[in-house]
Amino acid sequence: MIYLYYDSRTGNVERFINKVVQITGWSAIRIQDDIEVTEQGHLITYTTNFGKIPEKTERFMRANAHLIHSVTSSGNRNWGQNFGVAANKTSEAFSVPVAMKFELSGTMEDINQFIDIIKNQYYDSKRGSEKLDIA
Repeated sequence: MIYLYYDSRTGNVERFINKVVQITGWSAIRIQDDIEVTEQGHLITYTTNFGKIPEKTERFMRANAHLIHSVTSSGNRNWGQNFGVAANKTSEAFSVPVAMKFELSGTMEDINQFIDIIKNQYYDSKRGSEKLDIA
C-alpha cells in the first residue's frame, strides 16, 4: 500500500488527492497536529504566502521526515518563480526529493503523471533518490 500524507488549505490539494485515491486505491491521510505516522509515504502540500512552506507541513516534516520519500506541491503559476516552491524548500530543509509540482488542484495529466512517478520512478530501496528530482 502506498501512503500519501497531505496538507490542504483551500481544498486544491485535497481535490488532487481524492482523484489520485479514486484511481489508485492508495491511502491518503490529512496532516493534523496530533497525527501519529507509522507508515512510510509521500508528502503532498501547497505553497503559501508567495513561497513558504505551510506551518502545519513544516511541523509534520520535523517529526516525520525520516518516513517521507518525496514531496509534491501545488501552486499557482501566477506566482512566477515561486510556483510550487514549497516543494523545493521542503526538499532542501528535510533532504527529501521533489516528485513534482502541479497548479491549483491539478489536471488529469498532472494526476496521471504523479501516479506514474510514485509507481514507476520511485524505488523503495533508495530514499532520497535523485531520480525523483524532475520537477
